[in-house]
Amino acid sequence: MFDKLRKAFSRDAGKRDAVEGTPSQPASQLQFTVSQWAQSHGFAVQMTGSGNTVKMQGKVHGKPWLMEAGTPTRNYIMGDELRARAEIGVNEDAAVLVINRPLKEALEAKAYNMITDDLQTTADPNLPEEMRWLAMYDEVGWDSLPMDFWNRYAILTDRRENALAWIDPQLAEMMLEWPEPGPSKDVPFMLLVLRGKAYMRMEYTPPTAQVLEHAAQIFTSACESAIGGLSVN
Repeated sequence: MFDKLRKAFSRDAGKRDAVEGTPSQPASQLQFTVSQWAQSHGFAVQMTGSGNTVKMQGKVHGKPWLMEAGTPTRNYIMGDELRARAEIGVNEDAAVLVINRPLKEALEAKAYNMITDDLQTTADPNLPEEMRWLAMYDEVGWDSLPMDFWNRYAILTDRRENALAWIDPQLAEMMLEWPEPGPSKDVPFMLLVLRGKAYMRMEYTPPTAQVLEHAAQIFTSACESAIGGLSVN
């Protein structure tokens, strides 16, 4: 338990790269590769000269989305963070969260530690809202997705039918088929539909063009699937 917590909440940005041995691409190569790929898909992309900050945007069924890579906003993210958001206008009552299991277990263990710690008298203002979602929503599952998916991810929701309507086999397969070298199952990853919007948050590890491109494909596919399955008629 404590190993997972140290891994999930350490702020040592170089720790995971040192363990996994996955060097990042040079900034100039990353910028050129991502720009070419984005243009071929009709996406607009902006990158700083150093390549440390990336902004990519486009539309799915006419709905705007934005993805950016930069300084993390969560203390379980090491190095850079990929964040995405789309105003997809689906059912605002639908709430579905996909989270990789190691992160789910680490957040649950941290919450348990706080509850059972006699010295913990006040709530930590830095706690991520993901911990609240874990308390609010139930985990669900079904047989049409492969066991490899359930070994790597958990799906939580307030209504099982909303999860079934959103996470189809094609989207689940895409979340498993990261390019090599790609994020391991321990790398923090979340995909969320909440209040009519779609969100994604993940650790940008390894920070390569291929991982960035695949993350964008996952997110835009997730938006398409949500619009198809969760829109209000």
